[in-house]
Amino acid sequence: MEREWSDSEAAPAAAALFAWGANSYGQLGLGHKEDVLLPQQLSDFCKPGCVKRITGGGGHSAIVTDEGDLFVCGLNKDGQLGLGHTEEVLYFTPCKSLLGCPVQQVACGWDFTIILTENGQVLSCGSNSFGQLGVPHGPRRCVFPQAVELLREMVVSIAAGLRHALAATASGLVYQWGTGLASSGRRLCPGQTLPLFLTAKEPNRVTGLENSQAICVLAGSDHSASLTDAGELYVWGSNKHGQLASQAAFLPVPQKIEAHCFQNEKVTAVWSGWTHLVAQTETGKVFTWGRADYGQLGRTLESHEGWKPEKQDSSLPCSRTSKSTPSPLHCLTGATEVSCGSEHNLAVMGPPSVKWVTTEDQGSLQL
Repeated sequence: MEREWSDSEAAPAAAALFAWGANSYGQLGLGHKEDVLLPQQLSDFCKPGCVKRITGGGGHSAIVTDEGDLFVCGLNKDGQLGLGHTEEVLYFTPCKSLLGCPVQQVACGWDFTIILTENGQVLSCGSNSFGQLGVPHGPRRCVFPQAVELLREMVVSIAAGLRHALAATASGLVYQWGTGLASSGRRLCPGQTLPLFLTAKEPNRVTGLENSQAICVLAGSDHSASLTDAGELYVWGSNKHGQLASQAAFLPVPQKIEAHCFQNEKVTAVWSGWTHLVAQTETGKVFTWGRADYGQLGRTLESHEGWKPEKQDSSLPCSRTSKSTPSPLHCLTGATEVSCGSEHNLAVMGPPSVKWVTTEDQGSLQL
């Protein structure tokens, strides 16, 4: 039965998909390559009400519908759209090779794409120059989505960084592949042997998480993170901007951010930008930390200078400096939607009726 709306009650607006921002490769799906300063509605796409997820990478965008169909557009020079060719695509186009294989989640890296199907299988396409496709003996690029066969267990969460990727399995294990973190690890940890998962071009289990069960993985340009079912957050990789809440310059293995950094509350959700992180706790508090050059932490720092990560001492769970310590944004307590772009954020307060995505080249999409 249809609901009738009273005169004092506004009827809900019809769902619509909007895009704006950088559009050098047609990643906004508007049919052209001109930057867009104001949100513009995509009128030629499928019914916006059926959109489940929207996400973006270095110059490409992806949409997953309620039925599990994948639509892509934008930069495609390495086949990251999975359409079987390397031509730019200016409109959201269905990935026909996945028809009959419903998609659950998509993670867009700089020049590659990781796809999670509803049956827990992981596929990849795009550049493989750093092993980020998880196919060690494959070509330097792949224009069709191909299975990451070494992930034999059902996967529940995926993430893509600049040149590395992650997956969390149903049993709570975390796997990483792609050599994107290796160069900074070797430079910042001289004399140390890096764990295999930082240097492998095929999925390798992340060590140091044996006593936890992951439910979600995240990636920044040069760091990784994992959220556990106990509400604990583990981080590793580059700490150049304090995004790991540590005094170490680089964490080769996961380190837990201690609960007191989140006022002794469990973490229920985490989002990662290129060099900063945002977390929400069980009472709805929102914390930010990491790079702050562009105001991406949403707060004024006591000092913008004077903090540099140390190469040796990683004993302290939280640095005392303001940008590397998770700090609450009281104005965002209770936020229902949060998303991180490369160096910016969006948040929704109120009913969870809006879904945001931010692409790494500063373009944005809104449903």
